[in-house]
Amino acid sequence: MMAGDFLWQFDVSVSNSPVKPRRLDQILANYGYCSRSEAKRWIRSRRVVVGGQPANAPEDKADPTAVLVDGEPVECPEGILALFHKTAGCVCTHEHREGPTVFDLLPPRWIKRNPPVTSVGRLDKDTTGLLIVTDIGELVQKWTSPKHKVPKVYEVTVDGSIDPKLVELFASGRLLLDDEDKPCLPARLEIISPHQARLELVEGRFHQVKRMFVSQGLNVVKLHRSRVGEFDLTGLEPGKWKMLKVSEFAAGRE
Repeated sequence: MMAGDFLWQFDVSVSNSPVKPRRLDQILANYGYCSRSEAKRWIRSRRVVVGGQPANAPEDKADPTAVLVDGEPVECPEGILALFHKTAGCVCTHEHREGPTVFDLLPPRWIKRNPPVTSVGRLDKDTTGLLIVTDIGELVQKWTSPKHKVPKVYEVTVDGSIDPKLVELFASGRLLLDDEDKPCLPARLEIISPHQARLELVEGRFHQVKRMFVSQGLNVVKLHRSRVGEFDLTGLEPGKWKMLKVSEFAAGRE
């Protein structure tokens, strides 16, 4: 079976229920404005407005969609969902031990949210391309679960000539990676030039693309993810991000 025949059975729907009322201090903290202990000062300073009136107390409850902070609506009360064009040299974690992170290039308030935004899967430090970032845990779980077989497309450059026989091998479902007994699922390999190829797969094993080529004596020297599911990088410059509307996404985009 070739990758063009993959059936993407992933249900991307999320709850359509309205955002529930919450305490004002919880709203300010959960959406990354300030800590719950600081909320009283923000409210006393009349920085928080509910239904057109200045808020009274941190414990008062409100619909987040009816709250203004510093004159602006609460940012993304239904959750954040965005596409990001990752550049080389940054890592997909919140830790800085390995260098700059992709989250350094996103709005700081997104990281202060509870839960903070995270990437759906990861790309290596030297790998570029498409990331989906969200604070909706339900989507993270569904998109990273192997059972949903979400297709991902990579542009690959290797340090040697690509044998045409690899097209059949990668598609066979028999390719074994080092120290693993379970073969890779069928993947579609399209050879672009002697050293370049496009690979579509539906798994997300650790360093899988690189290990697939290493198993055949080829080292990946450049790797770029151009597509995840229905999403690609059209119009999105390196290091930039764009929002998706959660409400539209939840309405049944598949």
